[in-house]
Amino acid sequence: MARATVDGLRIHYEDMGQGEPALLMTPAWCMSHSGLAQLPARAAAHRRVLTLDWRGHGQSDKPSGDFGANELVKDCLGVIEAAGVKQFVPVTLHHSGWVGIELRRQLGDRVPRLVHMDWVVLPPPPYYMELVQGLAAPDRWQQARDQLLGIFLQNDIHNPEYTRLVQEEMRSYSGEMWMRSGREIGASYARWESPVRALASLTPPPPTLHIYGQPDDPGYLAGQQAFAEQNPWFHVQKVDALSPFAAFEMPDALAATIEAFVTGR
Repeated sequence: MARATVDGLRIHYEDMGQGEPALLMTPAWCMSHSGLAQLPARAAAHRRVLTLDWRGHGQSDKPSGDFGANELVKDCLGVIEAAGVKQFVPVTLHHSGWVGIELRRQLGDRVPRLVHMDWVVLPPPPYYMELVQGLAAPDRWQQARDQLLGIFLQNDIHNPEYTRLVQEEMRSYSGEMWMRSGREIGASYARWESPVRALASLTPPPPTLHIYGQPDDPGYLAGQQAFAEQNPWFHVQKVDALSPFAAFEMPDALAATIEAFVTGR
């Protein structure tokens, strides 16, 4: 366990393995780094891996005031500087992908590649944005949160740690944090329309891999494949996961896929 100091807050991170570019693995909103399951430990067999708890999450300090995606970027910058990392690949879960994109925008070649896991990378359907907007609303956040957690649990993967993450840890975060997540996620989609459009705005876009298991919709995969045909820097890998947290179901396979992508194999 290590700590970086960012804006006067202690940001908890873990540091495993050796070799650069390192992997910086980031969890989603309203969860600690436990949302990455055993993936960091498996990936650390190949290279250095850092994971962190965002400010206000897990073992990191809780700020007294508001914060958003820009502060999450600062948390990452503080961790990589405290750890002495020169070059790294963000491996982002869900909407922490917006942070990974901004890290590439700010740091350029220090971030040679990007890996996103289980993200809505294409323009989201209306029902999804209604859910995000519900999370941001004081009178609807709890209903929207319960709907979201229900989606996470709709396919039983028989994994007690996954059930604990969704039913206990994620549910323990305050309405303030859930509304903050909805506000920040919604603002990113409003600005960019989709992650692939934000990625395409980078100069140049880095090699980027999206690994996901759900939704199990052929059209969603086809849309990403069509984007990849027009943008050779983008790659998509559909895996046989029942949940939108593939790291809990197949950490070894994900670690091998990420390692092959980082090394360019």
